[in-house]
Amino acid sequence: MLIRREQSLLLIVDIQEKLAPAILDGEEVVANAAKLIQAAKQLNVPILTSEQYAKGLGRTVPALRELLSSEALFDKTHFSCLAEPGVADRLRQQQRRQMIVCGMEAHVCVLQTAMDIKAAGFTSIVVADAVSSRRVESYELGLARMRDAGVVIVTTEMVLFEWIRQAGTPEFKALLPLIK
Repeated sequence: MLIRREQSLLLIVDIQEKLAPAILDGEEVVANAAKLIQAAKQLNVPILTSEQYAKGLGRTVPALRELLSSEALFDKTHFSCLAEPGVADRLRQQQRRQMIVCGMEAHVCVLQTAMDIKAAGFTSIVVADAVSSRRVESYELGLARMRDAGVVIVTTEMVLFEWIRQAGTPEFKALLPLIK
């Protein structure tokens, strides 16, 4: 199964001000999430972004928040985005089948969200280099558990190249700086 931009929705999970500094390779996660957001905007892929208990963990990091519209943001207290009232309906309203997930933390909110996405009948796709946890064991076990459950594990470049599909197009030229 290839990732198709016409079928994709980008879901950014809890990349927040007070959490990001404690995350392994947090800067890389933020940088890759920014690439995904920029590509999604260029290719008209819908974006939703969760903030877990923003009062305690802060808002989405400024580097990402400045790329997002306020309509893309939603608050949550459940660890899974889909457990939050109305979020599953928002996903269904987009009429997209492939949910591209990045964020923090791989073994908690990303894992529970990815598993619920799959259980809801969507294709659940987690971007490995755009997720992480505070500890390497948690990251690795989170990804392994998701893969074992049938969640598709990819990289940022895999998503970008599958969304673009062909070199030499205006989309390819526009997104080339994100790939270099």
